Amino acid sequence: MKKIDLYIIRKFLKTFFFILGLILAIAIIFDVTEKLDDFLKHDVPLSEIIYDYYVNFIFFYGNLFSPLFIFLAVIIFTSSMAYKSEIIAILSAGVSFQRLMFPYFLAATFLAIISLWLNHFTVPHASRERVAFEQAYVGYRAKDPNKNLHKQIKPGHYIYVESYNVDRASGYKFSYEIIEGSEIKSKFMSQFMTWDSLNQHWIMRRYQHRYLDDKEEEVLVTGNILDTIMPFDPKEFEHKDYNIQMMDTPELNKFIDDEALRGSELLPVYKVEKYQRTALPLATYILTLIGVSFASRKVRGGIGLHIAISIGISFSYILAMQVTKVYAVNAGLNPFIAVWLPNIFFGILAIYFYVRAPK
Repeated sequence: MKKIDLYIIRKFLKTFFFILGLILAIAIIFDVTEKLDDFLKHDVPLSEIIYDYYVNFIFFYGNLFSPLFIFLAVIIFTSSMAYKSEIIAILSAGVSFQRLMFPYFLAATFLAIISLWLNHFTVPHASRERVAFEQAYVGYRAKDPNKNLHKQIKPGHYIYVESYNVDRASGYKFSYEIIEGSEIKSKFMSQFMTWDSLNQHWIMRRYQHRYLDDKEEEVLVTGNILDTIMPFDPKEFEHKDYNIQMMDTPELNKFIDDEALRGSELLPVYKVEKYQRTALPLATYILTLIGVSFASRKVRGGIGLHIAISIGISFSYILAMQVTKVYAVNAGLNPFIAVWLPNIFFGILAIYFYVRAPK
């Protein structure tokens, strides 16, 4: 490794961590301003605010936007080198543009490996403490899609509830069907359902049970109240969207398998979360290539123009990620394709900039 490699790696990492620290410091200031009343109202100890919340806040948001911070860092210090004619001097000394990319990709690899580890293991565990803090002191609660819930709890067993209250563990207009082939073997319906946490069973009110007996004859049983054990508990009705951010990848994989068996409608959301944990860190290479190829050219307008364009590219990348995610969740686009599509598009853009870069 030559001195020029160490020089570029040093500038890369120094600029990245400076931008990361600066933007997160600004974000924390705004967040403290927003939540200060809640902190004072609950008399939250300073140690909890710092270690239980803001340390985990830094892990979550710092890692989430790290590819964009890396891109901005590459643009800033490479533009500075180009403005001072350092890039021209390096290329004039016989160093090829491909060789110039080596220290950039070395630093990008270091940051991408850290980001991959954080995404798959560290950040999910940190999110548990952060969300627990928010639930305790900030009045945060996850959104609950408590209307018209359909689930398959095991093969051939389907449950439905028109509305469900998570806090009270109670539901309205519940049904439980057992289907074999195309035939409904059993259908249990209840106007109201409530979970008895003390005895660990369900209380069904104004119920009706229609099923086929051993002779394949239809039997109808009705009643006003029934204490019964069902093959599911209130966790089946909890909103899992926020929970997946608190699962490390092995836990998330198992959860996705379980939800696939149950026929969860939110399966695309879970898969998008899984694939994003790998796609976002690997976008570091694409954004680094774009940044170097674009910013290594000395242009009129200098660093300011490069920064302005880089911000535009960053917002375009974020927008592309959100648009494809919406298509995966609502329009049936394969989650894997949806997550990787922005990387593919910006990868092509990176190749275009690379071909046009000064050699």
